[in-house]
Amino acid sequence: MYSSDATAEIFGALLIVFIIAALIGITVMVFYLLTLQNTLKLVSLENQKMPPGQVWLVFIPLFGVVWQFIMVNRIADSLKAELAKRNMPSDEDRPGYSIGIAFCILMACGIIPLIGVIASIGGFVCWIIYWVKIAGYKTKLQQNTATTL
Repeated sequence: MYSSDATAEIFGALLIVFIIAALIGITVMVFYLLTLQNTLKLVSLENQKMPPGQVWLVFIPLFGVVWQFIMVNRIADSLKAELAKRNMPSDEDRPGYSIGIAFCILMACGIIPLIGVIASIGGFVCWIIYWVKIAGYKTKLQQNTATTL
């Protein structure tokens, strides 16, 4: 058996690893949300289906899970309207919506016993694809803004 000192050391090491992982996760999430916010800032006010600052509501416990679904929906509709206004083509009817909803559903399924781990891995992959896709739309809007100035 372990002595109480060894148990305390193991617990302390695990706590440090957990804190570092949480800080890395929060940092990555901040960069993700900055991408979404900055993309929405490039959308004209009349086409914004939500204020850009509302992306940060994701950090509210439990509510954030529901907000993800709403946010993906509103970002897709905002981008659709803005691209139409600027006469810019899009591969999708609702930009980013399909992969964004897939990411939300899979992450929400992460709480289901047994399949939750697989769903979470799939959700993580979809999240990365969604992030890259929205960043692509942000770049597209920036380039269009630069050429019209």
